[in-house]
Amino acid sequence: MRSATYLDSGVNICAGDRFVRSIKSISKCTHVPGVLSGVGGFSSLFDLGSLSYQDPILVSGADGVGTKLRLAIDYSRHDSIGVDLVAMCVNDVLVQGANPLFFLDYFSCSTLCEELARSVVSGIAEGCRQASCALIGGETAEMPGMYSGNDYDLAGFCVGVVEKSKMMNISRVSEGDIVVGIASSGIHSNGYSLVRYILNNNNIDVYQPWESGSLLDRLMVPTRIYVSSVLGLLLKFGPLVHAMAHITGGGLLGNIPRVLPDGLTARLFHSSWVSDPIFYWLKEQGNINSNEMFRVFNNGIGFVLIVSPDSAASVIRALRDCGEEAYEIGEIEVSYSEERVIILP
Repeated sequence: MRSATYLDSGVNICAGDRFVRSIKSISKCTHVPGVLSGVGGFSSLFDLGSLSYQDPILVSGADGVGTKLRLAIDYSRHDSIGVDLVAMCVNDVLVQGANPLFFLDYFSCSTLCEELARSVVSGIAEGCRQASCALIGGETAEMPGMYSGNDYDLAGFCVGVVEKSKMMNISRVSEGDIVVGIASSGIHSNGYSLVRYILNNNNIDVYQPWESGSLLDRLMVPTRIYVSSVLGLLLKFGPLVHAMAHITGGGLLGNIPRVLPDGLTARLFHSSWVSDPIFYWLKEQGNINSNEMFRVFNNGIGFVLIVSPDSAASVIRALRDCGEEAYEIGEIEVSYSEERVIILP
């Protein structure tokens, strides 16, 4: 009787080893000062002492890409989903004013398809390059029976650093502060369960024309990474930026309150920024009311800064000089109700 092997169970050790060797060069091109080791070891090393921080605080974040991953799998759009993964983590770390240092990923599947996995990791590396952080490690798990066909899952983990004296402190937010919104690149990576429900419920052809491509192209645009623009802004206006928020799951209604002290509310004016047409299309196709739209989607604003009133114009100008679409979208007021964010037409 022939002895059983791991390959008989569906795990190809040789393919896994080849994959790890093949992505070493991909990850190496993302390395930044401080990286001591990279992909392939039991763990990865980073020398914090090589950086010029006097009182460094480490800031960490972990996230996935949600059910946008289902679209990536169903329509073989694997090359950019890694950018989403990095963006969801580094933008969260950025909220504290932290500079992302390094990133690790977790890729799990039933049977490792090396070409598919390399495409995903190449997207992760591209996201790391945009955020100027290093892809220094991760885990590739081949788990037969846990997934069907070419299904896979992704998770990301990021560590950043900020000088303790320059950390965001929401206690500085006060009445009269201005809310500055930075445009999103689209839906980003939240609300895709509702997006997919709308697509399926209306039998929508995702290959129908949309602008210069297809609807699918628009739906798969990766999450914008705000690291470069916002860190550059903080170098000039740091003390005048009182708080920041990454507009992820929960939309504007759910994320802005996370950086508001008790007793304050944000009053926003929807007409003050330009919303991507994809949001109007989703609202119409799904017959979604406005409150639900603002609870689920970013509606065109991917990142928010709360700044002192006398600096708002300069902050917006600086962001636009960096290539961002930035708007004054509201102000902070004393709260007289349980509503922490009020959005007016």
